[in-house]
Amino acid sequence: MLNKKNKIKIGIDARMYGPIGKGLGRYIQEVVDNVLKIDRKNEYVIFLSKDNFDEFDFDSKRVKKVLADVRWYSLKEQIIMPYLIWKNKLDLMHFPHFNVPLFPSGRFVVTIHDLILTKFPTTRASTLGPLFYKIKNLFYKIVIYSAVKRAKKVIAVSNFTKNDIVEKFKIKEEKIVVTYEGVSNLAKGRDSLFVSKLDDRETLLGYNINKKFLLYVGNAYPHKNLDFLIDVFRDAHKKYPEIDLVLVGKEDYFYKRLKDKVGNDKLGKNNGLDKSVIFPGYVPDEKLEIMYQKALVYIFPSLYEGFGLPSLEAMAKGCPVLSSDQSSMPEILGDAAIYFNPYRKEDLLEKLDQVIGNKKIRGELKEKGEKLVKKYSWWECARETLEIYQNIK
Repeated sequence: MLNKKNKIKIGIDARMYGPIGKGLGRYIQEVVDNVLKIDRKNEYVIFLSKDNFDEFDFDSKRVKKVLADVRWYSLKEQIIMPYLIWKNKLDLMHFPHFNVPLFPSGRFVVTIHDLILTKFPTTRASTLGPLFYKIKNLFYKIVIYSAVKRAKKVIAVSNFTKNDIVEKFKIKEEKIVVTYEGVSNLAKGRDSLFVSKLDDRETLLGYNINKKFLLYVGNAYPHKNLDFLIDVFRDAHKKYPEIDLVLVGKEDYFYKRLKDKVGNDKLGKNNGLDKSVIFPGYVPDEKLEIMYQKALVYIFPSLYEGFGLPSLEAMAKGCPVLSSDQSSMPEILGDAAIYFNPYRKEDLLEKLDQVIGNKKIRGELKEKGEKLVKKYSWWECARETLEIYQNIK
């Protein structure tokens, strides 16, 4: 066991720290920032990319920044990261994602968020051709298998993910520790004051939102099931023409494909979807907070999630949630959401009827959600992570 009385030197791979890493970047940022605030004894080496090197700033002699400007999932990563770890003479390394070098230097812990590529190995989830995708998927399986087998501890973000890991890789349950993620305040400090000064109606009109609306926030990868959501909305729109669907996410290959679907004459224009499905693209946190507050309901149709943070962030901002009943969602959201089968359009249509037409139900969901999110704390997540560091044998 690492000596708790003597300080140890811990490295954290933070190359995806901050907004560049999207959901994963938020996890890394919150864990790193809070661990450093809690732990006033041990030394840390934080490995960063050129894109976030200046963004990370922690004024302490115990914290060293190291530039590790190598792309994730690359061959160069397999060579350079072990060298940098060795060079900095670490007692322990934390990889916050599965991309652990096949030949790392020394002890390490790894966080596994989900096993999405083993559950949904489809070329629709990649812009690569079928052959290159198969090669990439095989390499992924080798890397993650190696990581969970050789790690001193595996951190899972939910019991669902823990059980997935045990079932897939046949490792002992006691090797895996569950640390739930937290819920971030989307608009902190000075930004909170800025949000209060924004005009709600003007902000929404800036994104062409001038009706009541349903909301989704996140990426458009195939397992997020947004094709299904659009198909359901096409039917719901006939009954509720006064309601729009807003899909928030930075435009990429997958969002462009959805836009093409909505703009298709047969599927979209002939059904009025081209004007009723709105793609705002990337929305800054202070304006996103207004969207959460003004949406009728947040819909999360995902087929697979290791934790499902966006639904909790919606709840934190007072937005009632309709969620898929798959994977980790019932574990994380408890009774604070209404669930639907993401493979059955009729089920989601029925649940939409319940929520859209009943202000009381929306109010109850809002109240339950705001209570539930208090259970999820980044500070507690970081404290438990630090405890794992200190208890490594």
